[in-house]
Amino acid sequence: MNRNELEATTPAQGRLSVSVVSHGHDAWLPALLGQLAADGAGVVAQVIVTHNLPPAGAALGAQAWPFELVEVVNAAPAGFGTNHNRAFQQARADVFCVLNPDLRFPDATLWPRLAAAALQPGVGCAYPRLLNPDGRVQDSEREAVTPWALVRRRVFGLRDRSVDWVSAALWAAPSTVYRAVGGFDERYFMYCEDVDFCLRVQLAGHGLCRVDAEAEHEAQRASHRRPRHFVWHLQGLWRLWTTPVLWRYLRLRPPRSARA
Repeated sequence: MNRNELEATTPAQGRLSVSVVSHGHDAWLPALLGQLAADGAGVVAQVIVTHNLPPAGAALGAQAWPFELVEVVNAAPAGFGTNHNRAFQQARADVFCVLNPDLRFPDATLWPRLAAAALQPGVGCAYPRLLNPDGRVQDSEREAVTPWALVRRRVFGLRDRSVDWVSAALWAAPSTVYRAVGGFDERYFMYCEDVDFCLRVQLAGHGLCRVDAEAEHEAQRASHRRPRHFVWHLQGLWRLWTTPVLWRYLRLRPPRSARA
């Protein structure tokens, strides 16, 4: 999809359109929708579930939900960003939320906090703190991914020095911002598309905002275990390093000493 093809929709004011991409996550979806129904009442206006593989379970629409449920079944698997961009074309709320199916929400205040934060002036992307199932804080807030940042992190075990991007496992963007920056860059099939998106949001003059809420993420870390995912990860890094977004961001961002 060309970025200019992201069309406007009539918004549901102050509410969320939630996009979930299932790649064989059928067993997770009923519980996920149940949590959205219980904790997101009055905030979650719409849930768009994209089945990137043919669904094996019962139709989710057989049950009544307190939100509009849209199910899409892909004829062929598509990339992470492509699926969410397609979902955005059907989104009708004024906040667009990207959500992985492998999350749980022990904090019932998450959804109203997320929606409210995303609509604050100057915010381009709102997100919660992500926890591992054992309660440890995940490294979902990260420094810009440069070759030397990776060496510092992987070889020397040093901590990131700034928050330049956040994992797209769960975040919410004002629909106006998502549309203005063109959504995800679909040249990334999987991995680093969230880095690129967050950098472009900030280059457009918007900020990242962590809300005072938590979610539990059972991160799969597939690139650590599956050769195909490792290759996709390398391809994502190569694209990030050979396109101008990262280097323009590094050139224009304020010095770390002046940043919050």
